Amino acid sequence: MSATATSAPKSDADDPTDSNHSSGDITDAVIRFAGNSQDGIQTIGGFLAKLAGRSAREVMTYMTIPSTISGGASIFQVHLASGEVLSSGDEADFLFAFYQHSYDAHLSSLRDGGICIYDSDHVTPDTNDKRVRHVGVPITSITVEALGGTARDRGKNILVLGLVTALFQLDRTKLVTLIEGQFKRKGDDILRNAMVAFDAGYAYQVGDLLGESFNLKTGESSGADHVTTDGNTALALGLIAGGVRFGAAYPITPWTTVMEHLRSELPKHGGLFVQTEDELAAVTMALGMAYAGHLSMTGSSGPGISLKMEALGYGTMAELPLVVVNVQRGGPSTGLPTSVEQSDLLQALYGSHGDTPRVVLAPINVEDCFHTAVEACRLAKKCSAPVFILSDQALATRIEAFPEPDFESLVVEPELALETRPEDFVPYPLEGETRHAPPGTKMAGGKYPVVTGLEHDAWGHPNGSPEMHQLMMDRRRDKISKLAEDYPACEVFGDDSGDVLLLGWGSTWGPIREATIRARDKGLSYSCLSVRYLNPLPNDLADIFDKFKHVVVIEMNDKGMYGFGQFATLLRARYANPKIVSVTKTDGLTFKIKEILQRVEDILS
Repeated sequence: MSATATSAPKSDADDPTDSNHSSGDITDAVIRFAGNSQDGIQTIGGFLAKLAGRSAREVMTYMTIPSTISGGASIFQVHLASGEVLSSGDEADFLFAFYQHSYDAHLSSLRDGGICIYDSDHVTPDTNDKRVRHVGVPITSITVEALGGTARDRGKNILVLGLVTALFQLDRTKLVTLIEGQFKRKGDDILRNAMVAFDAGYAYQVGDLLGESFNLKTGESSGADHVTTDGNTALALGLIAGGVRFGAAYPITPWTTVMEHLRSELPKHGGLFVQTEDELAAVTMALGMAYAGHLSMTGSSGPGISLKMEALGYGTMAELPLVVVNVQRGGPSTGLPTSVEQSDLLQALYGSHGDTPRVVLAPINVEDCFHTAVEACRLAKKCSAPVFILSDQALATRIEAFPEPDFESLVVEPELALETRPEDFVPYPLEGETRHAPPGTKMAGGKYPVVTGLEHDAWGHPNGSPEMHQLMMDRRRDKISKLAEDYPACEVFGDDSGDVLLLGWGSTWGPIREATIRARDKGLSYSCLSVRYLNPLPNDLADIFDKFKHVVVIEMNDKGMYGFGQFATLLRARYANPKIVSVTKTDGLTFKIKEILQRVEDILS
């Protein structure tokens, strides 16, 4: 484990007959649960993550789920600590293996000296492997004894949660409250079974078999209320806070939970979400609501975004405010539906035919999913154009705890602007911001605008003259590029100059930051920067790059024909700076810290 357990003095509460049992304080633990998706192991991790948010602990999770409807092998890894957590952990300190295939596939994920707790009803361990400690627990048998044979497959996860609670001396009262909140609405019988399973696991006291238990310490409470949630939920809440009151989309992994949350929550705020028959219907319906004067949104993953592209070109030409969420996954085609990639950046920038300038933002962690969504809403209204949010599968399913946002200062209550427009009103002025008027708005001058996908003049009336097309292309581009003038300054973590700047975007934020910390602990001159604004780019990047010998872009996409990932390609095209180099991968997994450091070392040598 990241902090070694140390023996604590024996207390009066210790069993006097157990001279081999000790209790040690630890500040950090990476716990991996490996089983099948039907076992509900995500539920275990979810409860632990929620508990961390209520116990002044930092938390970050990582999960893999099969892409088949029938289910299959799955893991959930949770990193709990009393200090800052930046990644889900390169190696696990504890492995809970439900089956033989879980044991065989994930034993190597344990660090040297790690602990493997396995279901002795299903797993035959390799007792010759002295690298780790093995503890067998008859998880299935205990569940059957507690609940009866018909319920064993649905109770093992909660029983293991009880084991974990006892092993790490977690707050049992808070966990029971969480269990009651989760299961009570499903019926008294289900809640009763859940508590019976939890109590059976808690009573087993697996620490007695280990000869020690672990006190996972809490951090210092900031006094602020904390939110514990995943990236997709944070995105949905940010869209509502930012003023979105209409959405339309079609289900696709890993975007779907955003739409499910909006479908249930938007009506509570006077809004509406529609699940359409396909992606084209979704984006055109959302554009129709934008034309009607409402801030609207649509979303999908990469394949669905591809289907929306022609209509999004119309959104650029008609200059309609629209937020577009892409929760990226592995591609191309159906690709890796439940794995992570950052391979849709160029799609967001250039996906439609013709020149379609758009705003592109990328949240860096779960908390930032909320704030980026609020920012996307503001920019969509400001520049009256499609604004992309590029999240990804890692952020979508990851659970983190963070301080509750200041909703009073952030929440926007949208109003439909139907006031009479003055005589000097034009919707597409050659100088100044786009100014739409919803259908039915009275025009004091008696002249009414048109919204069209054809090239047009300042009133929206079709006009295909070369001069007008150039003027309108210029204004659509320039209104986007001018947004960078109001960006906050980029924040470099570490020194403002040095040998290596690790550069990333999106969910690579945590790994590159932790890699920077480890490198600096070794005396190396490393700094890092994560870029949230991908188009237009921040204006201060060139000055930052000039202060470093190497700029290494860390991203989860392919190095392409010429050796550079998508963001690195964009940066080299923008700055023509040969010091910008790439570290990329497309294995469907997030970056490990040691992987980043090794790849950078290979480049430098």
